[in-house]
Amino acid sequence: MSRLGRLGVWTWFDTLPAAQAAETAKRIETWGYSALWLPEAVGRDPFATIAYLGAHTSRLVFATGIANIYARDPMTMNALRLTVGETTGGRFVLGIGVSHAHLVKGVRGHDYGKPVATMRAYLEGMEKSLFMAAKPADDVPIVLAALRPKMLALAAEKAQGAHPYFVPPEHTARAREILGKDAILAPEQKVLLCTDAAKARAVARAAMKIYAGLPNYQNNLKWLGYDDADFAGGCSDRLVDAIVAWGDEAAIRKRIQAHFDAGADHVCIQPLHPDGLPVPDEKALELLAPGSQ
Repeated sequence: MSRLGRLGVWTWFDTLPAAQAAETAKRIETWGYSALWLPEAVGRDPFATIAYLGAHTSRLVFATGIANIYARDPMTMNALRLTVGETTGGRFVLGIGVSHAHLVKGVRGHDYGKPVATMRAYLEGMEKSLFMAAKPADDVPIVLAALRPKMLALAAEKAQGAHPYFVPPEHTARAREILGKDAILAPEQKVLLCTDAAKARAVARAAMKIYAGLPNYQNNLKWLGYDDADFAGGCSDRLVDAIVAWGDEAAIRKRIQAHFDAGADHVCIQPLHPDGLPVPDEKALELLAPGSQ
């Protein structure tokens, strides 16, 4: 847990040229954030990106949020875990997940297996993998993209914890109960520095659109008490306000603290740009930075 620290950033760098991404990472480090989480979808390879950004920073810890297990076999994933862990001087946490059926089958052309059984077999494959190269001084933690009870239980059993995405603090409380007290719990929280309710909800709905239509996120939120009406018409205000913490600095800090109060060890904030641009809102990051408290 000490590796991840308390407050991190989750963001996309795919729209930024590499040099600009490095400068942004440096600023995130300067502002005092402990970790930077980078996703994987249909853009840059996250491991190559992290290796590059690691060479341009000195303290910032990097994490994949998440790397798709269908993109690499277990031996390759384990080799990347240890390679990036060693080249960054231990500043790396591996986050992996089963992704989504439409990306795995429709985009990558693979069969999509039962999530929990597939992840268990994959982790066991990583454990057995041969790696005959220099290793990092300390082992590199693995966290799973886990939402529901069975995957959360697996995250506690076979990994070091969980990285839930697209969740409100109510989920964090349930996840902590399932994980137990020792596993890492590092939820993502979307934040939007905007006090105009109509504008904020419009930006939030645009950011939520893809995720709100995916079965795993819908099923998870229904587990928390949301229903079909909350997903209709671009999502209800209730759901939008639960997923995206919008408002002034105080309102956003209150939501972050709600995750900690619910049992989170680390919270990574995704700063949505108030103009809907596909880049992190650096004004919000500077305002919310640990060094500014």
